[in-house]
Amino acid sequence: MTAADIAELGKRWAAAEVAADPETLGSLVADEFRLVGPLGFVLDREQWLGRYESGALATLRLDWRDVEVRVHGDTAIAIGVHDQEATHQGNRVDGTFRATHVLVRGEDGWRIAGMHLSPMGAPPAFAR
Repeated sequence: MTAADIAELGKRWAAAEVAADPETLGSLVADEFRLVGPLGFVLDREQWLGRYESGALATLRLDWRDVEVRVHGDTAIAIGVHDQEATHQGNRVDGTFRATHVLVRGEDGWRIAGMHLSPMGAPPAFAR
């Protein structure tokens, strides 16, 4: 049942991103949440939620698929493909990423403690 719980949490997370719903997103992540973005930037929980609260980020489509879950006690690692169509401050930020989600289990269930996005496909634009 644990892998199913984590898969369900992933579906709720993706839907909340598309809905630009910071309240639901906030309920799905741990207080010490961190995101490592595809270009190496790091956002804490407030910065991550703030992208939607400010209207800077609009996620038009987010597909979270091909997810493999490994549970290690009260910690789980979910590795999958994060495919998105989105804009940030009016600029397109579409991409396909190999994403790692780190989850922790508490008294109220599983929460996402961290995400790390790594671009898939062609080298980044800054590579020579």
